[in-house]
Amino acid sequence: MDEIVRMIAKNAPVKAMAITGRNMVERAREIHRTLPVVTAALGRSLMACSMMGDQLKGEGASVTLRIKGDGPMGSLTAVSDTEGNARGFVQNPAVTLPLKDNGKLDVGSVVGREGTLTVIKDLEMREPYVGMAPLVSGEIAEDVTAYFAVSEQIPTACALGVLVDTDQSVLRAGGYLIQLLPGAGEETIEKVERGVAALGPVTSALLEEGMDGEGLLRRALGEFDLEVLERHPVEYRCYCSRQRVTQALVSMGPDELRSLIEEQGKAELTCQFCDAVYEFSREELEGLLPG
Repeated sequence: MDEIVRMIAKNAPVKAMAITGRNMVERAREIHRTLPVVTAALGRSLMACSMMGDQLKGEGASVTLRIKGDGPMGSLTAVSDTEGNARGFVQNPAVTLPLKDNGKLDVGSVVGREGTLTVIKDLEMREPYVGMAPLVSGEIAEDVTAYFAVSEQIPTACALGVLVDTDQSVLRAGGYLIQLLPGAGEETIEKVERGVAALGPVTSALLEEGMDGEGLLRRALGEFDLEVLERHPVEYRCYCSRQRVTQALVSMGPDELRSLIEEQGKAELTCQFCDAVYEFSREELEGLLPG
């Protein structure tokens, strides 16, 4: 079961959360038929977005993470609700690249190192919050860390990892966000930096151990007295429905809808986030036109 765990240091202004997301990332791979290096990029982004979404307040709020780099994968979009249930898609899912010299998937090259990471928080207010930061490495975790520093001024340590099996399925996936709260002094910062450095990246070695989110955080923040605040399941979840697709067709306006009817006689729309296909006959489309 995929889950998010939230923890806090009882003896320092530090909060942290971690995710185990193997099923979420595997579902995304199945839907979009991604090849391994894109699976890793999409999976890391989904888990980062999931943790960002879990930080939001308000039942109907959501967060969108968009990464647009100059790599062959093109743009990537992930969306999460406030419970950390995420969905996403990539522009070019069937990209393959040689492994790096250390045998790891070259996520930085498939994403690209020139571009932007944009975060859109829809808090159900008049205007959404939009934050943006330039890509640092294309490796996703470093870019999320930079985003929090540049756009939200929150000192953050982020690590994300996706382990792809020999049959291209997702074997394990996980990651964490560690953030300093106001009032954190040099001693606290040094303790976090030491712990994060000792843990290292969330690579195959840690994931192969089967370490869960709490284990990752206790290993990274071993110098702190940690308390678990909450843990709950998360999943790959799409909110598309025939009603929403119908509303999208109506929003095209009567002129475009008439052109669609005249040119195609019907409509077949596929959700960009999942594998659902919605078909509309000529009669159904004509029924959407104003009387």
